[in-house]
Amino acid sequence: MDKRYGISKWPDVKMINEKMDRLVNDRIYEINPKAMENYLSYFDTKCKGSKALIEEARKYIPGGVQHNLAFNYPFPLAIDRAEGAYLYDVDGNRYVDYLQAGGPTLLGSNYKPVTDKVLEVIKDHSPVTGLFHEYELKLAKIINENMPWVEQYRCLASGTEADMVAIRVARTFTGKERIVKVGGAYHGWSDQLVYSLHIPYTKTFEAHGIPSELSANTTEGYPGDIESLRKVLEENERAGGTAAVLIEPFGPESGTRMAEFDYCTKVRELCDEFDALLIFDEVVTAFRAGPGGAQGYFNVRPDLTVFGKIVAGGFPMAGGIGGREDIMSCLAAGVQAGKKRAYVGGTLTANPLSCAAGYYAIKEIVEQDAARKAGENGDKLCAGIQKLIDKYELPFVVWNIGSILHFEVSGVMYLSVTDPDIFKKIPARQHNIEKFGAALTANGIITLAGSRIYTSMADNDDTIEETLKGFEDVFQNIER
Repeated sequence: MDKRYGISKWPDVKMINEKMDRLVNDRIYEINPKAMENYLSYFDTKCKGSKALIEEARKYIPGGVQHNLAFNYPFPLAIDRAEGAYLYDVDGNRYVDYLQAGGPTLLGSNYKPVTDKVLEVIKDHSPVTGLFHEYELKLAKIINENMPWVEQYRCLASGTEADMVAIRVARTFTGKERIVKVGGAYHGWSDQLVYSLHIPYTKTFEAHGIPSELSANTTEGYPGDIESLRKVLEENERAGGTAAVLIEPFGPESGTRMAEFDYCTKVRELCDEFDALLIFDEVVTAFRAGPGGAQGYFNVRPDLTVFGKIVAGGFPMAGGIGGREDIMSCLAAGVQAGKKRAYVGGTLTANPLSCAAGYYAIKEIVEQDAARKAGENGDKLCAGIQKLIDKYELPFVVWNIGSILHFEVSGVMYLSVTDPDIFKKIPARQHNIEKFGAALTANGIITLAGSRIYTSMADNDDTIEETLKGFEDVFQNIER
């Protein structure tokens, strides 16, 4: 394994699943009411500026914020700036930042060598030209240099858009209609992929405002179960075949539901057997896993790769799609009039500012060995949290895939649709996570939805020690 990859070992999937089964079938472990009251008082006394801004924002913005990740309990924080390993809110409070803008700031936030280059580009070239600029080529080339199976690359505006384009290209190239995803996986919010989000086999439960016929050609396999996928492909074969299998290579929700190490290899073999394209959604794993992404780590070739925020280094234009030249040629407009192609637009998706940000961020990630450093920080933090779980004899589960940590206190995404009380259990277990996230925030720690942690190159022994103190403060207040 290339030493630049940030994953020191693949987690024990069987052990994680056994622990998660116990957790999801156990009672909810609550923070004791007095301690929770103290944690919530932090927001009322220390975050008055945030509270006032959010109250005003609710008059003009649905829910008061523009992105789902900001809907935090008891109310969203208004952030003034992000710097290195920290976030600072408008009230001057400092937090260790494990949200990392949803994952892309592997170098740490506002990384000066990249920011300075982007400012030069704005000054010398303009942030947008409307036509081709050299940095579009620079970005595509550096992606290809590190991920050779991405023979051609197309800039897009987001991971959601990239997933949407990927399945359109797959259908155009193969002439087939059916798409297979993995239950519980998130591939953005486009009509055809809001299907069995978070929990397998919930199908269109969260597809409000989307006609059911739009996901009629979307099907799913069970997480990590290769025989489940085979069965779906066989069923599709009798109905005209499968255009593509779309997977997160670490498992649904960035490895919230883990798969065995050889799962991607087996999926590749099935796709070849059933003449379906394999799409890797590397919105989180590209460059965070290492310079070659998850495909380089596993040495498995996808036909198409979906990219997210990291291809713009955390700047706008946060997505793209790449892959085999013959497949990607379906996106070539203005060439060979009359040729069958997937219609895709986006006037500002490839602009000098964003392409330069992506180019220099990837360049720094590779040169600074950022994935390995962030992965080592992830290993240290995961080991520290596990030690605290053992110390306080709690049923919580923690594991990491390099710089991606999963911390489960209620196991809401492991609930089963076969449970007749599932829709009663979801709100209670989800609110438990929200309260835990609030308690961590009151201890100066920001995570993604209270249950996922992204470490970065900017983390160090001090930030990890600070984090573990916060976790211990909460653990010692869990009701026995």
